[in-house]
Amino acid sequence: MPKVLILGGTAEAAALAARLVATGEVAVVTSLAGRTAHPVLPPGEVRIGGFGGAEGLAAYIREQGISRVIDATHPFARRISENAIRATAETGVPLEHLVRPGWEPVRGDRWREVGSLEEAAQALPAGATVFLALGRQYLDTFLPRTDCRFVIRMVDAPAEPLPFSNHTLILGKPSADPADEAALFASHGITHLVCRNSGGASGYGKIAAAREMGLPVVMVGR
Repeated sequence: MPKVLILGGTAEAAALAARLVATGEVAVVTSLAGRTAHPVLPPGEVRIGGFGGAEGLAAYIREQGISRVIDATHPFARRISENAIRATAETGVPLEHLVRPGWEPVRGDRWREVGSLEEAAQALPAGATVFLALGRQYLDTFLPRTDCRFVIRMVDAPAEPLPFSNHTLILGKPSADPADEAALFASHGITHLVCRNSGGASGYGKIAAAREMGLPVVMVGR
């Protein structure tokens, strides 16, 4: 039976794994990075943790007899996508890239689109109360902005206290319901939202909430 490796961690990857497993025509392995403590596991075999770069991924493809790789990682997961390109080129295994469309601004949105996290940090006005909708690995860019207050949402508690001088930490996942996100923003006095253009329905609640509340959004483009 052909063996498919899905580089996952997204809702699209989980849905794809479910569809392929249901056909009964392929063996499916989904690889998760392991950044969350209790991930929702998709159907089929699941592998958690890194491969050790492109070379490690190529070795895994050979050892496991992978016949097809599907990159369905987060749109901003640049490193694993680059490693997948190199590993499949080295092994001669077909690579497909499943990427969800980005969000598009609509009437009422107050987006400022920037090309990097550094630009996003510079775009914030002094005195802002900022909701950072970013992963833990992207927060350090905002540390120099001691003139802002940050509200940070994370799925899992950090291993060490965050080094921000003025911040509030919220544990939990984003809500797809704009009303829930709007209530959260209002309770913390949010004046600005910073996020990446990840796309997808599950994270759009905060975008719609910001629109309804007239909040400026600093949007990091792909």
